Amino acid sequence: MQLAAIIVSLVLIAVGVALFGRAILQIYQFVRLGQPVPAGTRTDEPVQRTVTVAKEFLGHTRMNRWGVVGVAHWFVAVGFFSLLLTIVNAIGQLFQADWLLPIIGDWAPYNVFVEFLGTMTALGILTLIVIRQLSRPGRPGRKSRFAGSNIGQAYFVEAVILIVGICIFTLHALEGAQHHVDSYEASFFISYPFVAWFRDMDVSTLQNLTYFFAGLKIATSFIWMITVALKTDMGVAWHRFLAFPNIWFKRNADGSTTLGELQPMSSGGKAIDFEEPGDDDVYGVSQIEHFSWKGILDFSTCTECGRCQSQCPAWNTGKPLSPKLLIMSLRDHAHAKAPYLLAGGGKDMEGNEKATPEQLKDVPAAALAEAERPLIGTAEENGVIDPDVLWSCTTCGACVEQCPVDIEHIDHIVDMRRYQVMIESAFPSEAGTMLKNLEKKGNPWGLAKKQRVEWTKEVDFEVPIVGKDVEDLSEVDYLYWVGCAGALEDRAKKTTKAFAELLHMAGVKFAIMGGDEKCTGDSPRRLGNEPLFQQLGQENVAMLNMAFGEDDEDPETKKPKSSKKIVATCPHCFNTIANEYPQLGGEYEVIHHTQLLQHLVDEGKLIPVTPVEGLITYHDPCYLGRHNKVYTPPREIIAKVPGLRNEEMHRHKERGFCCGAGGARMWMEERIGKRINNERVDEALSLNPDIVSTACPFCLVMLTDSVNGKKNDGQAKESIQVVDVAQLLLESVKTPEASQEEEPAEPASL
Repeated sequence: MQLAAIIVSLVLIAVGVALFGRAILQIYQFVRLGQPVPAGTRTDEPVQRTVTVAKEFLGHTRMNRWGVVGVAHWFVAVGFFSLLLTIVNAIGQLFQADWLLPIIGDWAPYNVFVEFLGTMTALGILTLIVIRQLSRPGRPGRKSRFAGSNIGQAYFVEAVILIVGICIFTLHALEGAQHHVDSYEASFFISYPFVAWFRDMDVSTLQNLTYFFAGLKIATSFIWMITVALKTDMGVAWHRFLAFPNIWFKRNADGSTTLGELQPMSSGGKAIDFEEPGDDDVYGVSQIEHFSWKGILDFSTCTECGRCQSQCPAWNTGKPLSPKLLIMSLRDHAHAKAPYLLAGGGKDMEGNEKATPEQLKDVPAAALAEAERPLIGTAEENGVIDPDVLWSCTTCGACVEQCPVDIEHIDHIVDMRRYQVMIESAFPSEAGTMLKNLEKKGNPWGLAKKQRVEWTKEVDFEVPIVGKDVEDLSEVDYLYWVGCAGALEDRAKKTTKAFAELLHMAGVKFAIMGGDEKCTGDSPRRLGNEPLFQQLGQENVAMLNMAFGEDDEDPETKKPKSSKKIVATCPHCFNTIANEYPQLGGEYEVIHHTQLLQHLVDEGKLIPVTPVEGLITYHDPCYLGRHNKVYTPPREIIAKVPGLRNEEMHRHKERGFCCGAGGARMWMEERIGKRINNERVDEALSLNPDIVSTACPFCLVMLTDSVNGKKNDGQAKESIQVVDVAQLLLESVKTPEASQEEEPAEPASL
């Protein structure tokens, strides 16, 4: 047995190491097929990036959100890397059954470490196996997050880890028996019962058992290595290596999720100048090789865990988009096409082949066939990604928020949309109306600019307008950016008027623009029309800088007279001005209206006194919550309103469910599956609330539409209301009329 185990093990080790080295080189060459990224965007702050990797790995900061799954995975992941010396130990045991590692082999702390972590690795993988079985894809509908994953590959990896864990534990117990551990001691605090059992066996039996388990451990480990080396697209195995560079090269060095702003369009690693574009600039992504090298690395790192899929509003309402399956499709296509690209293949702007027939003569037929597939196309067109997949995305950020290896799904989806919109003009027709209205009138509804200030006539106090009532914004505390919806959409205007009245009551000096402002460009940018975003954004930035008096310094402090403070009721405006306008030269201090209202309540400038009776549930807007991490202020305001009983929906905060309006979906029909807003309202109605509250005009419209529809169908009580947090606060801040104060006050009605 010993000789056979030695020969098999040494052959497997030699083959495994050679193939694994080749595989690493292949992956490196493969990732380099992607386009360069703008200088410094992925390599700045190297120390902070290294700290982020260590924090995410050792702290398992993403995985631990999932409770027992995170803990079990931590032991498996840490055990994989920290128990590598047990392989060396096993090789030595093949030649001498009682062999120990030099120096540390009989060191109690090391043995305690191996004993504990080896055991916990085995228990950890057993836990994950059970969880996978409880969530197996055989469950009805789309409930399993593993639906579409390569289950056979997962079973193989799980079996390998379990076998290796059992071998580590058993070999350690055999060490104790062969080194005459006669009583319980710390080095064998878990395995001592097995040590005692083995101790009664004769030396020959102990040796043969050692040879068997050492050989099994080595064979299992290197069969795994050979398998993954031959299959470099096996994400469930390769993520344990590729996750480290993928996290290190993530967009934000501090480890924050890649949400909030979108990146400017780039070509060849340089931002595109839309006023003077280069002749060879590539707009968006129409071929797999047009993705950046970070995109290619993203695709290869996917572990197929399905956390993104389980949280995706499109997938959960029967639409074709699954972030996981999207990334897997791009990965499989990239790997299949790689031999063609590595041979120099590719198409120029006119679709002509760059490589000569001589260069492509050794490329496998399968790779040549893969190269002919359109990246975006229907099943009939043999496309890699169906157009309906692209247009189902609401850019809510749930996928990016949940991904344990920091894949940047939204960036890749928007890059593909950019090509479809800018080059192919292939996008849902209803969105075209929105784009035309923005081009002609500067707002999605195509209304005259004078209508932006019509709401000011509906309040009983003066609303100062920049350039008319105030010379510039140095005279006020805040610019109130009303936004298109807040100024022009009837339901959103209620929020606008309520917030303005609250500011007036609190004595906050504010002003609004006079109607010359344009849409911030959130929707066209996420639809894929980057030039229109740039145009709208640059016009707004120029107007804002002039209104703030950017060159008007105080002679004493040498600082701008204006503090450049902006408050917005729309999270999409808030996100764009705060996070994307700096790309266009607009640096402002931007807050959301719930943040300012919470501050005013805390300062006692707004005091909720009138009860608003009923059960309330709060819906987190995606661009306020996940994209900008503003969760607390709306909830604190609700908590201060007397009479309200707050109950959270099952999906809230980081796992909140989208209303369906983001990613320019506000302007597109929802023809596939269940409407996302109906899914969200069904979740809210399951609590039987009296009030559904939110803090976004888009969410307000989507939720109101669904609630009204359910009222008409008799699925919701007539008294239920959908309101913004500002409306709630205003009703509570208002005191009863003097004539009513003599009698008990009635609860406020919204």
